[in-house]
Amino acid sequence: MNVQDAAIQILKDAGKPLHAKKIAERIMEAGLWSSDGKTPEATVSARLYSDIKKHGDQSTFVKVAPQTFFLRDSQIVAVCDAKEPESKSDSTLASPKNTYSFLDAAEKVLDQFGNRNSMHYRDITDKAMSQGWLNTSGKTPEATMNAQLVTELKREKASGEPGRFVRTSPGYYSLVKWRGTGLPYQISKHNREIRKKLLSQLMDLSPAQFEELVGQLLAEMGFENIEVTKYGGDGGIDVRGTLLISDVVRIKMAVQAKRWKGNTQSPIVQQVRGSLGAHEQGLIITTSDFSAGAIKEANQPDKTPVGLMNGEQLVTLLMEYNIGVRRMSHDLFELEELPIVEKENDLENNGLK
Repeated sequence: MNVQDAAIQILKDAGKPLHAKKIAERIMEAGLWSSDGKTPEATVSARLYSDIKKHGDQSTFVKVAPQTFFLRDSQIVAVCDAKEPESKSDSTLASPKNTYSFLDAAEKVLDQFGNRNSMHYRDITDKAMSQGWLNTSGKTPEATMNAQLVTELKREKASGEPGRFVRTSPGYYSLVKWRGTGLPYQISKHNREIRKKLLSQLMDLSPAQFEELVGQLLAEMGFENIEVTKYGGDGGIDVRGTLLISDVVRIKMAVQAKRWKGNTQSPIVQQVRGSLGAHEQGLIITTSDFSAGAIKEANQPDKTPVGLMNGEQLVTLLMEYNIGVRRMSHDLFELEELPIVEKENDLENNGLK
């Protein structure tokens, strides 16, 4: 059993989020997985975090706190344990094919029932489940909803990426698109323009400059031993490096950087795969996007995987690591009620005047 499958079983049995160290301990105590490393919890944390980064909202897991994870969609729990039937509180629940991820369900609820006002995450969850948009047997769907909204807001803040949600007060959320005159909307609108300009600047770089930029990004992301190959004689590979995770996991990566306007096609994926060295994984970074054929080729199950990063994802990472942009910070004041001042006649009645 691999780490991810073992973690699913442990988290299902626990019914609550667990720290990576506790997950590792329970996995090994149950004999579901073994490790010769000195820090198995680091391996568990890296595997689950990598799963979240790779699959996004479709990942089995959600990170609710530093090195603390829980099951994102407990429909997976039901699949792992067929003895536990999925509860249905309403006969009008939609079939599984009409359900949504937690974030998509939250957006749908706010859009249809929020009336341009904020809603508490518990009310959002209840409404989503009553409408059949969340088909889950999890014990704490409200906590999962809140955790995912908080995580989404943190991700948006780190990358400057325009988001869907805004937190109006503790536990209450609204949609950014409704706040057309508010500060969150103005910030989002400004950052959208910055993203467009940054992508345009990438297109003005020479191929060699673009490869150097990719090398800088990889360094900020935690890669070591980065080598930008000689332009024009790289055999399809532009940058090589080793991704170090928690001083335990080392992944050799060979990267091809494409400063293109048109979509990258499947032959490029095949070229990169054919240029990989021993124990290397491939990654293609482009300023444009990928064709359906390229995506299919990259995900061939019987071949070495090749990661794909399109222009939108590239810009998000550049902004997250402050490359080509400068993060601005300003003090923001909100109005509160003034301290209560007793009226003059009240002071007289109390013998204070």
